[in-house]
Amino acid sequence: MANDPWAETSPNDASQRVTISVSSVLLLIAVIPLLVLLWQLKSLLLLVMISVVLACSIAPVVDWAEQYRVPRWLGVVLVYLTLISALVVLGLLIGPTVFEQLERLIRRVPVSLRGLLNEADAWLTAFTDTRSFTTNELFTQLIDVQSLISWTIKSSQQLLVRSYGVTAGILGGVLSLVLALFVSGYMVADSRTLVKNLTRLLPSPWDERLLAQAPPMGQRIGGYLRGRFMVSALLSIATTVGLSLLGLKDLAVGLGAIAGVTNLIPFLGPILGAVPALLVAIPQGGWTFWWVLLLYVVAQNLETYILDPLLVGSSVGVHPLYQLLAVLGGAQVLGIIGALIVPPWIAGGAVLLENLYLRPKLITERRQRRNGILTGLTSFQPDS
Repeated sequence: MANDPWAETSPNDASQRVTISVSSVLLLIAVIPLLVLLWQLKSLLLLVMISVVLACSIAPVVDWAEQYRVPRWLGVVLVYLTLISALVVLGLLIGPTVFEQLERLIRRVPVSLRGLLNEADAWLTAFTDTRSFTTNELFTQLIDVQSLISWTIKSSQQLLVRSYGVTAGILGGVLSLVLALFVSGYMVADSRTLVKNLTRLLPSPWDERLLAQAPPMGQRIGGYLRGRFMVSALLSIATTVGLSLLGLKDLAVGLGAIAGVTNLIPFLGPILGAVPALLVAIPQGGWTFWWVLLLYVVAQNLETYILDPLLVGSSVGVHPLYQLLAVLGGAQVLGIIGALIVPPWIAGGAVLLENLYLRPKLITERRQRRNGILTGLTSFQPDS
């Protein structure tokens, strides 16, 4: 009985175990309404997420301007005025052309799909002697092209609704974007005080540790977004020029704009951007379809092996599989906005995981192995 651990348990220990159990239950009960509250405030959380990403993106420019004695608030205003002016000028220059070509593209999609079915029917007919049940008839019975187009449009609409549904419609989305600009500007203008006050809420030494991780997190989040925009802009220009040379000049600007926007989404974006171009290339006949396909394959490889390592580079710091899961998860919850916003947050969170857990863990393991080797050497006594 003396070796029985339960025999040595005192009533105080038992009451302590009960107290810990009750406190854990109370903590769990308190977490549930907190999660419900956070879900109700998801619009506000999304606004904060967007604001942080925007703030991290323009912070290096503001820091550079501060070196020349430009106040931070003035640097923020100048940066945003420059970006907005550039977007307005770009919209005035190519906006009408893009919208006109997009309308033309929407009208061509049904014709291209029908042409694709006819090409498949002709290809199979060349290898058969009888045509009692052709591919065209099979597809006509199994797949209604107009219904397929309607389903595609409805699916795209649902994705767009999910994208701005958390902001209560288009007007709410515009207001949220304006608020995100103001909030991000305030974050950058008073970033040092803001981050310091937030970290002071944590107990020591975690306050100093997280304060030290704020700069690398901001660099990785901002570097990711800046790199993606630069890659998308370059691919948009290259796609427009390439399609113009391949005989699709009347739709090149619109298809290039689609490629630029979709390339903001890693992994899935290039595939989505290639589909419209391949559809409109089918009626052109000849080798146009294969040249367009080759163009997008080359552009995808150019992005993967040259542009991404050069312009995005180490700003990601996350395995491609985790990036893909972040894109899919963000799109599932928040639509297109989530596919754009969640990956940079994952990249920033990787900084905390590396510097606060993985690196200390590796240092501790190396120290333990070294101490074990030293202990083994000191305990070794040679035979006399």
